[in-house]
Amino acid sequence: MPSTRPRKAPTTASTRQRLKSARPWPATCSRSSCDRSLRRSSEYVVLDVLHALGYGANRAALQRVGGSGDGGIDGVISLDKLGLEKVYVQAKRWQSVVGRPEIQAFFGALAGRRASKGVFITTSAFSPQAVQYAASVEKIVLVDGSKLAELMLDHGVGVSIRHIQIPRIDSDYFEEGALDLP
Repeated sequence: MPSTRPRKAPTTASTRQRLKSARPWPATCSRSSCDRSLRRSSEYVVLDVLHALGYGANRAALQRVGGSGDGGIDGVISLDKLGLEKVYVQAKRWQSVVGRPEIQAFFGALAGRRASKGVFITTSAFSPQAVQYAASVEKIVLVDGSKLAELMLDHGVGVSIRHIQIPRIDSDYFEEGALDLP
């Protein structure tokens, strides 16, 4: 007869820690497989991640702009219902490191729109010079491929959840007296 004693539920922090350590991605995700996942829809994925993070008053507040002649802007997110405050987005699906010239070009695109906020997201990484430049202008946030994957997992964007059962022996069942028949 199984024990009827209530078991203490794990704390949220310990559950989070176990889930984080059990994640197979991005640690085991090769750059090429991550790149394949984002090949045709990187701008949409980026906007979905930012929306999941709480940016945009609603789903309609996210606008994909990307394409040839996009002026260095792939997406625009209206932060309020009237669209008075916006975040501009650049998404790069690259194999190589994103350097300072690309961040400077994005800064120029932001200046051309009189924008005060921009997010530059890549599936690869940023050079130290790019990181240093973005920090010096204080209006550009950089998100590399590892951080993007982490955000996608944390907010359930483009991922599926699979619940598994892991059986273990119930030691309470075998306690003295638990197996006595009436």
